[in-house]
Amino acid sequence: MSETFVLVPEFREIDGLRIRYAESGRGASRTFLLTNPWPESLYAFHPIWNQLAQDAHVVAIDLPGFGQSERRAELYSPQAMGRFLISVVDSFGLVKPHLVGPDVGTSASLFAELARPGTFATITIGSGGASVPLNVTGILKDIIEAPDLDGLRAQDSRAILSPALDAIEPRLPAEIREDYLLSYEGDGFVESSAFVRRYAAELPILASKLSEISTPVQIISGRKDPVVPPENGEFLAARLPNAVARLVDSGHFVWEEASQEYGKLVTSWADEHPAE
Repeated sequence: MSETFVLVPEFREIDGLRIRYAESGRGASRTFLLTNPWPESLYAFHPIWNQLAQDAHVVAIDLPGFGQSERRAELYSPQAMGRFLISVVDSFGLVKPHLVGPDVGTSASLFAELARPGTFATITIGSGGASVPLNVTGILKDIIEAPDLDGLRAQDSRAILSPALDAIEPRLPAEIREDYLLSYEGDGFVESSAFVRRYAAELPILASKLSEISTPVQIISGRKDPVVPPENGEFLAARLPNAVARLVDSGHFVWEEASQEYGKLVTSWADEHPAE
């Protein structure tokens, strides 16, 4: 009879910041490290948590300045966040984890592997801006291209985020939806927007170094993603030496909208490429 694993958030200090995390299956032979998508939190992995934890050590974190982790302005940068991910690996004493970093974790995950090659057994990313020139649409494009964030700052974050969260099918559990909204209340959402506004400066740097990443990379994109077209995944797959791009029949929030398939892809990728 299989064990039931529940996602229970805790906090720990990493590099002087109070970071929210959840952990299950400690002592298992393989490890998954999960980083939250934006504008969500580590609860985005609630649908696949039990599936992953059946035979693995699973650690999920809210990245600094996202979810309910403490912020530091200079970490709103793909390169800086990549370096922070190395600190996370060291803080938890992880050895060759399988990194799952969708959305804003896409660029940060690749920069992390560049910062310390060989840290991860595999990387699963996607649904995050990656191509050069940048190819994003909708509100994400508006935020990135705005001359300043004064207009965004003047709006209620709940009014901005609620329509996007309410469009997720199946419908989010009320307590998880509320966690997302609480995570970006006040100036939380507008401040976290600084991360994607660094794409123009840092994605060209990443693109120039993709050929240096030999780690197996899986890029999962939603076929009907309204803000990050699948071409971003194709861009990465064409330049990474050991990568595959996969399309899932969903919108942007693949990990929740097609959670069963997403979980299978994550575990199958780890099965195909076990840590050495």
